[in-house]
Amino acid sequence: MREDCKKYCYEHSRRVEFHETDLAGIVHFSNFYRYMESAEHAFMRSLGHPVHGRAAEHGIGWPRVSASCEFRKPARNDDVLRIRVTLEEIRTRSVRYSFRFYLDPEDDPIATGKVAVACVQFKDGEISAVPIPEPIRTDLKAAAAAAKS
Repeated sequence: MREDCKKYCYEHSRRVEFHETDLAGIVHFSNFYRYMESAEHAFMRSLGHPVHGRAAEHGIGWPRVSASCEFRKPARNDDVLRIRVTLEEIRTRSVRYSFRFYLDPEDDPIATGKVAVACVQFKDGEISAVPIPEPIRTDLKAAAAAAKS
């Protein structure tokens, strides 16, 4: 029985590689943070706002300011993870995401995570939080609204 039926904005799939596993043959915990970032970047690309490709255009970046992950069941080499991305909150200068990891989308998630990213500008060697550019904010809000309907 599914733990939750929460709607999500985007689903990203990836196969676990051998080098991502530890001596016990399961995915090393640190890789889940990489998977969350990879899923977030894929989601942003799907909206037409690649994190790296358009950063120069807007003069912004998206550093992580908070991240957490809870592990329930292991993933192993060659497993295909389905990572569901949900927009939890869109603020003026930051976005909060949640992630659910599945081996089988009909089962409970094997892991869950949360990430908060800040919209920042790099200028003269300084980093400062800035408002999310309107085209990006509009598309994020549309994705969040579509997931709720």
